[in-house]
Amino acid sequence: MILAACGHDLIDPILSAAREAGELALGFFRAGTKTSAEVSHKDGGSPVTEADFLVDRFLKKRLRALAPEAGWLSEESEDSPSRLSKELVFIVDPIDGTRAFMTGRAGWSIAIALVKKGRPLVAVIHAPASGETYIAAEGEGARLNGQVIKVSKLASIDAKARVAAPVVLAKRLAQVGFHFDLQPKISSLALRFACVAAGVIDVGFASQNAHDWDIAAADLILHEAGGRLASLDGRPIRYNRGDTRHGLLIAAPLQVFAQANAAANLANNIAAG
Repeated sequence: MILAACGHDLIDPILSAAREAGELALGFFRAGTKTSAEVSHKDGGSPVTEADFLVDRFLKKRLRALAPEAGWLSEESEDSPSRLSKELVFIVDPIDGTRAFMTGRAGWSIAIALVKKGRPLVAVIHAPASGETYIAAEGEGARLNGQVIKVSKLASIDAKARVAAPVVLAKRLAQVGFHFDLQPKISSLALRFACVAAGVIDVGFASQNAHDWDIAAADLILHEAGGRLASLDGRPIRYNRGDTRHGLLIAAPLQVFAQANAAANLANNIAAG
């Protein structure tokens, strides 16, 4: 279907797998109320549901069959150092935004990236509850439900800029004179950054300790839509390292990235002080 003729032969089967995984998750989703899935908690207290594990097992089987040579990194799978020696790695979040999923809110997604030599090659973010599916392939642009998307044309960040950020970080940004229109929280970080790619949000931020699986798919989608996702040093993010965690992140159109990055560095200095 989309992009398959552009040399990225895996995009269609990855998209198909994401949609089937979405149907599995929807079987446990209850709009406006508590999920029917059994809920437990990981070390550290973050919640996880039986749907997370079901989707993870399904995607691991389906995706690894597409590219048996590829490594595997998922939030809900035991990590293996063998992935570090692989040129290709699937990086997956079975349900990004589990708290939204658990409480019947639509802001969750299934995020899949195929990474080659540390950078995403193809990406799918599928949000079953809202009917949104973002896809991208390296060098071929980004699409939402089949339509080409581009980042905002915002020339400079001001009080009208639509910004998505954690509340604590938003307060620190305001302290350093960064004025904006704070948008409602989007539980799925992948979706938050995908909304920047689609121009629905002008700039997005994430606090430190996001993992590869939270951002790899959104990174490519944002890049192909004319934006940049980077940490405070402004450099492209490398994936499939030993440590999957990242520092404070900025997602913005290229023309305002430097302004957003400068504000984020100042806000980070407040936190460090």
